[in-house]
Amino acid sequence: MKRWDIFCKIVDNFGDIGVCWRLARQLQFEHGLQIRLWIDDLEAAQKIIPSLKMAENSQTCDGITILKWPSFNHESEADFSQAADVVIETFACELPQAYMAVMVEHKSKWVNLEYLSAEHWVDDFHAKPSPQANGLTRYFYFPGFTEKTGGLIRESSLVIQNQLVRNTNQVQSKQLQNKLWQSFNISNFNAFKISLFCYPHAPIGDFLDVLANSNQLTNCYVPVSSILPNIAHYFGKKNIAIGDNMQHKNLQLHVLPFLSQPDYDTLLGACDINFVRGEDSWVRAIWAGKPFIWQPYWQDEDTHIKKLNAFIDLYYADFAAKQVVCEAHSAWLTGQITSAVWQNYVLNLTAIKNYTQQRALQLAKQADLATQLVAFCSKT
Repeated sequence: MKRWDIFCKIVDNFGDIGVCWRLARQLQFEHGLQIRLWIDDLEAAQKIIPSLKMAENSQTCDGITILKWPSFNHESEADFSQAADVVIETFACELPQAYMAVMVEHKSKWVNLEYLSAEHWVDDFHAKPSPQANGLTRYFYFPGFTEKTGGLIRESSLVIQNQLVRNTNQVQSKQLQNKLWQSFNISNFNAFKISLFCYPHAPIGDFLDVLANSNQLTNCYVPVSSILPNIAHYFGKKNIAIGDNMQHKNLQLHVLPFLSQPDYDTLLGACDINFVRGEDSWVRAIWAGKPFIWQPYWQDEDTHIKKLNAFIDLYYADFAAKQVVCEAHSAWLTGQITSAVWQNYVLNLTAIKNYTQQRALQLAKQADLATQLVAFCSKT
């Protein structure tokens, strides 16, 4: 079971490829597997994998073979002649029919890696088999927060690295943080720090107003993403660019470049509060052990709200200030964030910080997603 293929269809800009790239790297580096990563959108993937070349249909990056996955009408251009021992279909992306035919001959193990959710039903559906008409069995593999799920993506060294970054009492921690700020030519990094990564439909303007009118100086760091037009509109500009620093009352906003995965981890560990979205940045915020506000991907029938509520109920189950956290998340999600809600959250920040650090350490006692996935495929 040494040869694994991962299929990634990029739907939400960087979330899908972010998860797939982390998983591919960990499976290779920590478990010694031969990984091929099939990607349908190399241009979007290049943000996460800078060394990726657009003109190459097959290439190697960090020891991982990356293959161009053509669109349905052009799948005949791809070489699907060799199926892997284990095939990971990420987020129900639908494997190519030609490739599945070879999987049948090779008797490949087929795992559909699902989206992360804290909903109760995940425990019951995790790792369940679904026999297919072609003779293969498709297993539904759910990441999650309990021992009954597949766990969370976490490199073996991540918890120690994040503890080092966020521990402001250590000289080495301050050096790591200062190195990050200085790489962005930012010198005034001693104020209250917030990282902002969200979907454009969030109440961004209202939130920036809340920060501007608060009684403390706040540095807001915004990596390049789809919300830059919202930021520009708030400051009355037509466009803003990487490196721009803007101030309004007690708000100082800094536009950062698109960050590498390691640099983004450092940013999360260096900030006091992190606004994150989707799945990849959400999980990294959890491991950072800092207070965070999560914006789930919008879905029909308010499914995203159900996912948020399920996560709050599970993650903050025994937290005394759970209602404060719930109100802040709900306000951000529904577009009704106010100064009162924000100030209440900030007033409880020390307790929230201590709790999130404890939860990160508790979750780190569970086996990580890649380790569980390898074990599952070895015995299935």
